Amino acid sequence: RKSRKAKAVGVKKTKGMQKLDTQFQCPFCGHGTSVECRIDKKIQIGEAFCWNCLERFCTQIHALTEPIDIYAEWIDECERANNS
Repeated sequence: RKSRKAKAVGVKKTKGMQKLDTQFQCPFCGHGTSVECRIDKKIQIGEAFCWNCLERFCTQIHALTEPIDIYAEWIDECERANNS
């Protein structure tokens, strides 16, 4: 008797997680993609800075912090300063 050969079933590839942006619009000068966020996990500091108007924002980070978190915190801090 002949044994049946199993047909190879193609494995569906799932879409990976999309990478989050690391460049954003500056809240001060409004220039698009001029704000870059950098994370230094050794000293636990996150920094967002605009290379167009040279504004900076630094904050403490933790292991799960992403660049979008630093930018969002900067925007929140700007709104708090404007409302005060």
